[in-house]
Amino acid sequence: MEKKKDFLRAIVEEDLASGKYEEVVTRFPPEPNGFPHIGHAKAITINFGIARDFGGRCHLRMDDTNPVTEEEKYAKAIEDAVRWLGYEWDGPVRHTSDYFERLYHYAVELIQMGKAYVDSLSEEEIREYRGTVTEPGRRSRYAERSVEENLDLFERMRKGEFKDGEHVLRAKIDMSSPNMQLRDPLLYRIRHARHMRTGDEWCIYPMYDFAHCLSDYIEGITHSFCTLEFENNRAIYDWILDTLRLGPPRPYQYEFARLNMNYTVMSKRKLKELVDSGKVSGWDDPRMPTIAGYRRRGYTPESIVNFCNAIGISKANSVVDVAQLEHAIRDDLNPKAPRVMCVLDPLKVVIENYEGSEELEASYYPHDVPKEGFRKLPFSREIYIEREDFSEHPPKGYYRLTPDQPVRLRHAYIIRCKEVIKDEEGRITEIRAEYYPDSKSGADTSGIKVRSAIQWVDAATGYRAEVRLYDRLFRVENPQGPEDLNPDSLRIVQGALVERAVIEEKPDERFQFERQGYFYPDPVDSSDEHPVFNRIVSLKDSWAKKSKKEEKSTKETAAKATQPKPEGAKKEERKESSGGEGRVAPLDEAQRRIFDRYRKKLGLKEEQANPLARDETLRTLFEAGLEHGAAPVTLANLILNEVARELKNFSLGELRYGPEALAELATMIDDERISVKIAKQVFEEMSKSGESPASIVEAKGWEQISDPKAIRPVIEEVLEKNPENVVKYREGNQKLFGFFVGQVLKATGGKANPRLVNELLIQALG
Repeated sequence: MEKKKDFLRAIVEEDLASGKYEEVVTRFPPEPNGFPHIGHAKAITINFGIARDFGGRCHLRMDDTNPVTEEEKYAKAIEDAVRWLGYEWDGPVRHTSDYFERLYHYAVELIQMGKAYVDSLSEEEIREYRGTVTEPGRRSRYAERSVEENLDLFERMRKGEFKDGEHVLRAKIDMSSPNMQLRDPLLYRIRHARHMRTGDEWCIYPMYDFAHCLSDYIEGITHSFCTLEFENNRAIYDWILDTLRLGPPRPYQYEFARLNMNYTVMSKRKLKELVDSGKVSGWDDPRMPTIAGYRRRGYTPESIVNFCNAIGISKANSVVDVAQLEHAIRDDLNPKAPRVMCVLDPLKVVIENYEGSEELEASYYPHDVPKEGFRKLPFSREIYIEREDFSEHPPKGYYRLTPDQPVRLRHAYIIRCKEVIKDEEGRITEIRAEYYPDSKSGADTSGIKVRSAIQWVDAATGYRAEVRLYDRLFRVENPQGPEDLNPDSLRIVQGALVERAVIEEKPDERFQFERQGYFYPDPVDSSDEHPVFNRIVSLKDSWAKKSKKEEKSTKETAAKATQPKPEGAKKEERKESSGGEGRVAPLDEAQRRIFDRYRKKLGLKEEQANPLARDETLRTLFEAGLEHGAAPVTLANLILNEVARELKNFSLGELRYGPEALAELATMIDDERISVKIAKQVFEEMSKSGESPASIVEAKGWEQISDPKAIRPVIEEVLEKNPENVVKYREGNQKLFGFFVGQVLKATGGKANPRLVNELLIQALG
């Protein structure tokens, strides 16, 4: 199905088809009076995106008509933002000041036509004379000046003979117009201030409404896209171009809804107040909604562009939930951010029976087994774990380390607590522990069963780091100013520990600190001597928020299914759901976007991506499971094969497991701790009991044997018992290979890793 175009692209397509324009030329025209924010990102993606889609050009033009507020640093920030988002403008950076001389002559032409005059009313009088929405305005008495007098005064304004505010140039249109923008709008005002580019050459500056349309015309812009607050200004835009008789091809203005986002301020003036008052550290403070702030925090340009494209282009103002932006960065980072370990609140653990040191191998991408990337994990006698991962008096359901409960160190060994050491105030300062030498991850023959794996960092090689935990800058949905700031928008953790590879191997990478969120080394403050990591976004679980809605939806669907239907209704229903004639109904636009993302970014097969894109209930589970680190393909298989079958008989709220358990089960499959066959049994058990997969596997003794040392003796025994079949196989009867695999699996109670069995049998059989 062809993707539906937004209304702006539809306009452009029609203009090209009709021959109105031969080429599309757009522009992004910000005023350099502050750093661009997320709202500007939307405008950037629209202007540059449309030009790109239609093979056209997009200009970057600085609207530098107010020397009092504009600075070069802001212009530089705008250029950096556009480039960082992945766009390049046509030609050099343009400036409205490039056209000051031409704009002045256009103004003179309007005066000569009797369509503009120099007004000497004060600012208060101009406001008073303008009238109201229900009352017409009054034209200034100075509007009766002759053309010659107006030309003389305007020239003297340019020469600097008058003070600021003493005179203005106004268009002569209609003081009774219902559109108050047409009540003799200002075209020029006096500003005795040094301009960032032209210096002291000018002391009169054009107003936006005058300069904007003419700059568009001078540059050959075809489509001038503006936000809705400029809708009434379109009349001035057209009046100036029409009055000056500027012929085709000429630009036309079209408006779209600006980006409004909850918990966010979109006013550059208010953002500047936060900077100037010291409420934030600067325009690039990672809590600021500026592009520089998002960039420093660790957002990727792809995530912001994807967010802007996802919210679409509308004609009506609305408020976007900031959670959509947070989802966009999680969605972008989940498949590509390396997983590493970090301990925010370190608790020392001394493993008394461990001597020496070693390097363990761990994948950066345990959630995506085919993806390459490993690092060495130093391991020694002293390590640090997260303080919350030990409890001396654990609550019910606590599966981490306790005095009576061993736990696995992720990618390493199983340890148990022997002694708890406390200071004089009763605070735990150290754990004395012992490890099980034969419990090494991936080669565990200890027989010790544990319910969870915890984070840790080697004491000798881990790096001390500062970690900055960012939250939303404002505490209310519709913030107005500093009084609405969130006092907990930043929490700084000193003395956190990160594993060696984070600093030495991937210094500029975005990471997922497992169980903590996504992090990025601060590009300003971080150094080798003092690493600083910004939390980009937490590993937020959207399950709780959505479950009630999904449960209600599922129950309503079930209720409809139980209602009696008239004769022949089922047949008609099948036709409707399939699109008629036995065909499957095509994906709608939103479903198509989801389908494409699942196929291209997550690597799902078509038969996985299609049902997930269509079914919101299954998709909710899938997305939430990804947040817990599950590999997409394995998780999708579980949901489509197992969960979907359960939902035929139960509502979502009646399931005894959630996305965290599904993610844990998927990870155990990918880590080869259990086989796919055993995983089905684990799923059945957790569906009945609600127990976690790890605890079920432990209780049942179902953990897969993946140690070659344990499997080779079994293979040797099987071959010794079947010498005739060994001879037949070696003489060419390859079908017997399956027989040997089956015998080994039978001898191990189905626990042997099938992949490893195949590899070892090939070696043994020759």
